[in-house]
Amino acid sequence: MNNVIVSIIGTAQDAGVPHPNCFCDHCKAAMEQPERRRFAASLAVVTANQWHLIDATPDFREQLAMVQLKYERIGKLMDSIWLTHAHIGHYPGLMYLGKEAIGAKGTPVFCGTKMKHMLENHAPWKQLVELGNIKPQLVEHEQELELPEQVRIMPVEVPHRNEFSETFGFWIEGPSRKLLYIPDIDRWQDWDRDIYDMAKKADVCLLDGTFHSIEEIERMGRNYKEIPHPVMTETMDRLQRLTSETDIYFTHFNHSNPVLDPDDPFVKLVIERGFRLAREGMEIKL
Repeated sequence: MNNVIVSIIGTAQDAGVPHPNCFCDHCKAAMEQPERRRFAASLAVVTANQWHLIDATPDFREQLAMVQLKYERIGKLMDSIWLTHAHIGHYPGLMYLGKEAIGAKGTPVFCGTKMKHMLENHAPWKQLVELGNIKPQLVEHEQELELPEQVRIMPVEVPHRNEFSETFGFWIEGPSRKLLYIPDIDRWQDWDRDIYDMAKKADVCLLDGTFHSIEEIERMGRNYKEIPHPVMTETMDRLQRLTSETDIYFTHFNHSNPVLDPDDPFVKLVIERGFRLAREGMEIKL
């Protein structure tokens, strides 16, 4: 393997699809048809001799097996884990590295200042640190780290309901191309960066596609202002002019999002506008 491969191993909002305690059409379809299942959003960055995990989700067991089987890494744990933030879809999988399960030895976990403090000082996570299952490693906004085999990862801080930790997106760069990964953000206008300018620097973007429109949120009986995510329709309007030069994918889909139904007209609209929908099993070569 000469390329750096970003393997998409999860594309759903934190609770996955089917969503717990939900029997909507999307969730029932996922219960009945395994191919409609979606794991919580996560990436594996795979090189010839190493692999790195972006977020340790509640679906950690299945996602670990996906990578190990697909890339012939049987029994080979990830060389590092990178955490975006402390919401339930992004770090609970760390528990499987503990003594009740894998009993890992010194797995580096790259995270921000607040996340590192939480892992080191609050149960049950601090037990993982005390037993040497994980080693939290501090990363900071726009501090690029160079990993072996021509992989560079740089966190970029984004606004997103930071109750317990800061929230990062990541630049992931290989020998040939550069990917921007932002699965969670409040709203583009709340960021001190222009998403258009950021996306223009990327060869590939994987962006927050939690909800497709304000109408979707309102049908759930929720107030749009109380759920801080950019809707896909707005993101497409902002980035429409970039689709000819940047591959722009959506990910982190809520179970209510119509793109989960391959026959929904909105899927066709997204594709016709030049955007793409991430799916489990996809590979992006960098």
